Amino acid sequence: MFQKILIANRGEIAVRIIRAARELGIATVAVYSTADKEALHTMLADEAICIGPARSRDSYLNMNAIISAAVVTGAQAIHPGFGFLSENSTFATLCSEVGIKFIGPSGAVMDAMGDKINARKKMIEADVPVIPGSDGEVFTAEEALAIAEKIGYPVMLKASAGGGGKGIRKVEKAADLSTAFESASSEAKAAFGNGAMYLERVIYPARHIEVQILADQYGHVVHLGERDCSLQRNNQKVLEEAPSIAIGQTLREQIGQAAVRAAQSVGYENAGTIEFLLDEASGQFYFMEMNTRVQVEHPVTEFVTGIDIVKEQIRIAAGQELSVIQDEIRIQGHAIECRINAENPAFNFAPSPGKISNLYLPSGGVGVRVDSAVYPGYTIPPYYDSMIAKVIVHGGNRFEALMKMQRALYELEIDGLVTNTDFQLDLIADKRVVAGDYDTAYLMEDFLPRYRGVVE
Repeated sequence: MFQKILIANRGEIAVRIIRAARELGIATVAVYSTADKEALHTMLADEAICIGPARSRDSYLNMNAIISAAVVTGAQAIHPGFGFLSENSTFATLCSEVGIKFIGPSGAVMDAMGDKINARKKMIEADVPVIPGSDGEVFTAEEALAIAEKIGYPVMLKASAGGGGKGIRKVEKAADLSTAFESASSEAKAAFGNGAMYLERVIYPARHIEVQILADQYGHVVHLGERDCSLQRNNQKVLEEAPSIAIGQTLREQIGQAAVRAAQSVGYENAGTIEFLLDEASGQFYFMEMNTRVQVEHPVTEFVTGIDIVKEQIRIAAGQELSVIQDEIRIQGHAIECRINAENPAFNFAPSPGKISNLYLPSGGVGVRVDSAVYPGYTIPPYYDSMIAKVIVHGGNRFEALMKMQRALYELEIDGLVTNTDFQLDLIADKRVVAGDYDTAYLMEDFLPRYRGVVE
């Protein structure tokens, strides 16, 4: 096992990793930007090193500064968390070259699964269903038009090297495709340095279902069940739950086995997530992409399985075998996660940084967990993602989990800035959400128009 690891991240995920490492008896090194000097992760870690100015590109995306911090402090491994450098194959390879273990898959595997076209080909070879679409990268609007004509509208344009909702456009008809292609391609080039696109037929209505997998270096791969992440705004997840109310046991086994095949087909190692679209009308599921890191919503899976995913990540990276086999994994009860953001729903969810004057986190009671890095007097900086906390609950069934989440959100108090807490309360009280009758379009096309009519 490692003696010391560096956490190349900030906020609640950095705190989460520090806590897991401490429980494993591992010393930790925090890195921080000048804007994060007073951040909680710098206080909880055994050591903390400033790696640059506030802007991400000068600090949390500064590979040389992070590697130097690891070398200077004698850290044997780096945990990237999520976001920032977590899916950067160059960084993973650089860690390997200097003899520091990257807690995640290799750079080669990241490249294989980060390239959406190559990933699609790999999935077909592994007998994992894929969405009808282009066979390779598409570089011009003319090519896109020809392919869309063949597979049928509506289609989804996606950046080949993309992620995080960037470079994605839904196109309903041929007349709109050229403009959408140029816009998405330009956005992708600016975000990822690659403007190549690919096309998929839109599966609608659909559920966004993702399966958590763990894989060690000895070829053992297990899945930890699925999460339903269909409630999204602008392709960003808002609320997640596990298991999915839309999936029965037979389909659960099928989609879980498909996720395991997907991971095995690329020699995957560490924690990862296979994302699928589920066509509820036909019961058919389709591979979308693989996330080669720990997910924001991993706590709901931890609640229903009792498995600490971050600890498993560290153990796997240290060369240990998985602590469980598939037959030992049981899904028990129901878990829900609400993302609490410093944003104003009444003004199109504009960021709302500021100083927290008063804070109460509802972490009391059985089955209630809050992952956060905020404290009274802390100033939320304007430079990073607006998520400041995750409220996660676990109940014996879905209704109990919903009621527990309602109770927890009522108790949550963050004064000094505007958050989306009331929005989340209204969402979990919505009749269709309570009934589990929603898909990936529901939040944007149904709930939000009604909600805006109330708050604006």
